[in-house]
Amino acid sequence: MTLLAILMGTLVAGIGSVWLAAWLSFGVLSRYTQHMLSLAAGALMATSFLHLLPEAFESEAGAHELFLTLLVGLLFFFLLDKAELWHHGHEHGHGHDDGHGHDHGHAHPAVHEHAHAHGPHTDAEPPRGQWAVLAGDSVHCFGDGILIASAFMADMRLGVIAALAVLAHEIPHHMGDLAVLRQGSSSRKAAILKVSMAGAITALGGAVGYVLVDALHDWLPYFLVVASSSFVYVALADLIPQLQKRLSARETAAQIIWLSVGIGMVVLVSALGGHQH
Repeated sequence: MTLLAILMGTLVAGIGSVWLAAWLSFGVLSRYTQHMLSLAAGALMATSFLHLLPEAFESEAGAHELFLTLLVGLLFFFLLDKAELWHHGHEHGHGHDDGHGHDHGHAHPAVHEHAHAHGPHTDAEPPRGQWAVLAGDSVHCFGDGILIASAFMADMRLGVIAALAVLAHEIPHHMGDLAVLRQGSSSRKAAILKVSMAGAITALGGAVGYVLVDALHDWLPYFLVVASSSFVYVALADLIPQLQKRLSARETAAQIIWLSVGIGMVVLVSALGGHQH
C-alpha cells in the first residue's frame, strides 16, 4: 500500500508539474514567448542558488566535497554540451554532404565559419543545453522521488504534503526547462514529452527510495548539487549569452523584469511551501 502511494505521489508530482508548466508556458503565457528565455534563466538560477544548493549545504555533507561535486558537475555538463554540439554537427554534416555533394562542403570554409560565428540562430546551428538540462532534471527528479518516498514512509499525510510541495515547486523550474527545449529544435509536443520523461524519473527515485531509503539518504545532498550544476551551466553558458544583445532601453527593461519574474516565482513557491521540499 505504501509503495503504491509512493508511486502515485511521485508520478503526480513529477509529470503533473510538467503538464501544468506546459499549460502556463504554451497557453496562458504563450503570447510572451520571446520573454520565456529570460524567465527560464531566472527560474533555473533561483532554483539552484536559493533552493537546491542551500538545502545541500544545510546537510551533514562536507562543504569541500559538495564544492568538488559542483565543479565536477559543471565540467561534466560542459563536456555533455560539447557532445551535443558534435552530435548535431555530425548529423548536419551528413545531410549537407548528401544534399550538395562532397566538394561543396569544403569549397568555402572561411565563409562557412564566418556564418556560424556571426549569423543568426538557424537550424544549422545546433541547439545547446538540451542534453544538460534533461540530464540535470532527471537527477533532480530522482532526488525528489527519494524525498517523497521518505515522507510517505514516515507518515502518509506527510507524504501527500511532500508530493504537493514538490509539484508546486517544480512548475516554475519546468517552465524553464520547456523554454530551453523550445528555443532549440524541439516542437511543443516533443519538448513536453522529453521533460515528462525526465519527470517520470521521480517515480523511479520513489521506488528505489522505498527499497534503499536509509542507504541513499546520505547521497541526497550530492544529487542536489549535481542537479544544481546543470541548471547553473545552462543558465550562464546558454541562456544568459543569448540575452546579451544590443537592445533598446524598453526591451532591456523587459528582459530584466522577466528575469526577475522567473526568480520571484521560485522564491514565492518556496516560501508558500515552507521549504518542505
